[in-house]
Amino acid sequence: MSDDAYILELKLPGLKGKRFTVTSPRTPSYNCIAWAAGESFRPWWPLPYAEINNPPYYWPETSQDESLEDFISGFGKIGYECCDNGEWEDGYEKVAMYVQDGEVTHMARQENSGRWTSKCGNLQDIEHSSPDALCDQYGEIACFMKRKM
Repeated sequence: MSDDAYILELKLPGLKGKRFTVTSPRTPSYNCIAWAAGESFRPWWPLPYAEINNPPYYWPETSQDESLEDFISGFGKIGYECCDNGEWEDGYEKVAMYVQDGEVTHMARQENSGRWTSKCGNLQDIEHSSPDALCDQYGEIACFMKRKM
């Protein structure tokens, strides 16, 4: 196990024992929501959290609360629609939204290979085989969405 993977398991105990590969250096430049949207230069989060945190957060023009519905609406603005599952579909890019105690905690994106990628807070990006691999850390998957590539 690499030092980076070991540190991730210490900071995110839900990853312990899961198969994942570290794919980037640590950076606070973006978060998991931005990474799921395909961006790596600014963090994404709806208001009010975005108003009180630096750097400035981006959110598509939708209602500005932190509900699951607002996350679904925000990703709808960039071409995603809800779908039944996270199984790979040719010609589509998929995301998974995680919820714990009624709050969105994380998002992951499916890559062309069928594997999944996640940004772990201010830490590294990882690649994992299944979106379920992160449920111990971030809660249940509340929604899958897809968009044409």
